[in-house]
Amino acid sequence: MDNNKAVSALKMAEQLKAQTSAIKAAIKKPPVKIELIAIGSSTGGTEALGSLLRNLRAPLPGIVIVQHIPPLPPIFVVQHIPPGFSKLFAERMNGECVLSAKEAVNGEMAKPNTIYIAPGELHMSIKKIGDAIKINCHMGPKLHACRPAVDVLFHSVARQWTNGAALGVILTGIGHDGTQGLLEMKRNGSPTIGQDA
Repeated sequence: MDNNKAVSALKMAEQLKAQTSAIKAAIKKPPVKIELIAIGSSTGGTEALGSLLRNLRAPLPGIVIVQHIPPLPPIFVVQHIPPGFSKLFAERMNGECVLSAKEAVNGEMAKPNTIYIAPGELHMSIKKIGDAIKINCHMGPKLHACRPAVDVLFHSVARQWTNGAALGVILTGIGHDGTQGLLEMKRNGSPTIGQDA
């Protein structure tokens, strides 16, 4: 009888140890400062995208506030949209959003509190240069029959931000474009969000 009690006590101790280890593993690391947000949206997603962008303001959830509200990181948007309409969409967002919005220009350096919309018919990728982010708008073969393609942006983010400091967002109705890039971002440590249909 005493032997059975000892075995039961050992099993209970092992279970408690396993539960404690699981709880410790589940405790999240302190929040990482998000350095950029990358968003992908398809042709039918302009209303959902517009609603999302209009509601963005500092501070982002999870960003630690010390004594002031930090600026939002630059936001890069690839919207499946024809040439000309991307500029009109950016101008409309600039008038409706708390943040500044503009059509991205090749070679410009990204600024906080700014939304950069990929120009229609050009891919947009970004390059990390120290603490700065340079925008690259370029021609190239269509990817998933799209130019701009979300995967081009997401892959450029995934390969340079591997510390969880980039946030990836994909909206529904996008087909396959963006799925591989978002998966690469997630595998490289970035938090990711997918719109629920």
